[in-house]
Amino acid sequence: MRVVVITASYNEKGNIERLITILEEEVFPKIKNHEMSILVADDNSPDGTGGEVRKLMRKWKNLHISSGEKKGLGAAYIRGMTHAVGEMGADVVFEIDADLQHDPHKIPEFLKKIDSGFDMVVGNRYSDGGSIPQNWPFLRKIFSIVANLFVRTVFTKFSVHDWTGGYRALRREVFLKEKDKLTNYRGYIFQISFLHKAIRDGFRIAEVPFHFSDRTLGNSKIASMGYITDVVRYVVFARIKELKRFIKFLIVGSTGFILQISTQEIVVRSGFALVLAQFTSPVLFTLTKHHGMIPLRDSIGGGFGAEAAILSNFMFNNFWTFSDARKLKEKSPFYIRILKFNLTSVLSIFIQAGSIWFFVRLLGERLMIMDYFIPTRIVVVVPTIIFLVIPLNYLIYNKIIWKTQYLKNGKTT
Repeated sequence: MRVVVITASYNEKGNIERLITILEEEVFPKIKNHEMSILVADDNSPDGTGGEVRKLMRKWKNLHISSGEKKGLGAAYIRGMTHAVGEMGADVVFEIDADLQHDPHKIPEFLKKIDSGFDMVVGNRYSDGGSIPQNWPFLRKIFSIVANLFVRTVFTKFSVHDWTGGYRALRREVFLKEKDKLTNYRGYIFQISFLHKAIRDGFRIAEVPFHFSDRTLGNSKIASMGYITDVVRYVVFARIKELKRFIKFLIVGSTGFILQISTQEIVVRSGFALVLAQFTSPVLFTLTKHHGMIPLRDSIGGGFGAEAAILSNFMFNNFWTFSDARKLKEKSPFYIRILKFNLTSVLSIFIQAGSIWFFVRLLGERLMIMDYFIPTRIVVVVPTIIFLVIPLNYLIYNKIIWKTQYLKNGKTT
C-alpha cells in the first residue's frame, strides 16, 4: 500500500528537519511491505519551515509539501489528505505532529493494525501503556484527562480512550467518506469530530499506546480556553442532535403503538382473526391441538397490529425521523421501498405474534391487573415492544434501511 505520513506545520523550522530525518533514516527502512512518503502541510510559515522542507526534498524524493493559507489544524490536514489521496495515490494517511511529541517509531505498529483490517488507528495516551509527560503542570494533566473523559462519557463511547490526540492512521475510504462533513471544523476540534463521525459511520477503530513527549522547541498552538469551549460546544450539540433523532423515533413509535393496539383489537373483536385462525388451523394443527383457537387468534391479531405499526413507522421515520439520511431521492417505486422495509422488519412481527401466542397459551386469555381483567395479548405486547422491538428496529433503521440506501448512492449521512 502507498502510505503518506502527513504533518501539519506552522513555524516548526526547528523541528521539521529532525522529524523528517527520523522518519527517513530510522522508521521507513524498517517497513518493507509499504511504499512510504512524507507530506508536509505547511501553512505558509513565516519562520521558513516551507523553505527548509524544500531543501530536504532535494535529498529525499519521497518528501513532498503542500502549502496553503493558515486556517487552522483541521484545514491543514484536510488540504494535506486531499493532496495525498488525490495527487499521490495514498491508500493510507497518517497524522503526526511536527514537534516530535508523537513518537514516529510507533508507525509500524499503526500499520500492523491497518494490515489486520482496521480502518482507523488512534494513538492512545491514556491506557494500555500510553502516557502523558510527568513534568506537565497539574492543571494541564487534569485538563487533558478530564477533556477525554468528558467526550467519552457524553458520547458513551468508552472503548476509545484518546479522543483529543492527533496521532492517527486511516484508510483513504475513511477520509473520502468523512471529508465533506469536516469542512466546518478547521481548528483542533477537527480531531474529535473526525473520530466521532468515523465511529458513527461504522468504521473499525483500533488504538496504539504511546508516550506523549513534551515539545523541546517552539510553542504550542492551542489556546486553552478557546479549545475547551469548542470541545464542549461540539460534543454537547452533536449529542443533542443524536438524541433528537432518538426522541423523534420514540414519538413515532408511540404513535405506531397506539395504532398497533387499535388495529389488533379491531381484528380480534370483529371476529376476523378467529376466522383466519379457523382457516389456518389445519395447517397449524400442532399449535391448536392442545390449546384451542384463542392463542392463535390473538397472535394473528397481534401480527396485523404489528404490520399496521410498521407501515405507520416507515412513513413517519422516512419523512421525519431519518429525513437527514435521505439526501437523494430513491429511484425505486414507493411500494418497493415499503416492501424492502417490511422484509427487514418481518422479524419484529414474528417476535410479537410469537410472544402473544406463547403467553396467551401459558397465562390464559385475560389477566387481572389492579382489579381489572385485561386481555393478555395487550399486556404482553407492551414489554415485548419496549425491550425487544424498539432496540431491534432502531438498529435496523440506523444500520440497514436509511444508511444502506445512502451509501449505495455514494453519499454520507
